[in-house]
Amino acid sequence: MSRPNPFELEITPELIVRAYQAGIFPMSEDAQDENLFWVSPEQRGIIPLDGFRLSTSLRKAIRKSGFVTKVDTDFEAVIDACATVGADRDTTWINRTIRSVYGELFERGVAHTVEVWDGAELVGGLYGLAIGGAFFGESMFHRRTNASKIAMAHLVDRLNTGGYVLLDTQFLTDHLESLGGIEIPRELYEERLADALLLQGDWSAIDRN
Repeated sequence: MSRPNPFELEITPELIVRAYQAGIFPMSEDAQDENLFWVSPEQRGIIPLDGFRLSTSLRKAIRKSGFVTKVDTDFEAVIDACATVGADRDTTWINRTIRSVYGELFERGVAHTVEVWDGAELVGGLYGLAIGGAFFGESMFHRRTNASKIAMAHLVDRLNTGGYVLLDTQFLTDHLESLGGIEIPRELYEERLADALLLQGDWSAIDRN
């Protein structure tokens, strides 16, 4: 983990994209911290797109939930929820700079959301960046049981349909590991990233099927 000097380059959407293409990503200490630092973990979390796991009981629960999955309809609500301290997190690294720059990336069609709705209520979701044939997951949240898993299941289906080959989760949590997440060394991650960036995934392919 490396920390930049205070006079580091201005954080722009273009800089963020170049950083991800180089295998690094920004974080802050907490929501009140105005500074960012750059991260390149020695062990990188990914979910192999052919190795995503949902138990039979969970698949049944998802079908019976009545939740509706949407994409890219309310970025602000998703990032607000991801940045909210609650039962699933006691702090957040999403500060004002990240909100602003990723909001611009959303407007440009680089950042995307997967949203899980119960009627008019947003109950789960995630956001991240789609660059080339890679999707870089940033954060996820849930307000109902299984809602974040539903979002992830939809994301994996969308990525597979759209020809993506890499789903980067940055770190590996117990939750992600239960869904098939693994850790790989930085060197192997950079090789897979380079291959993925040679491709161009189609985020909307699943909507045309």
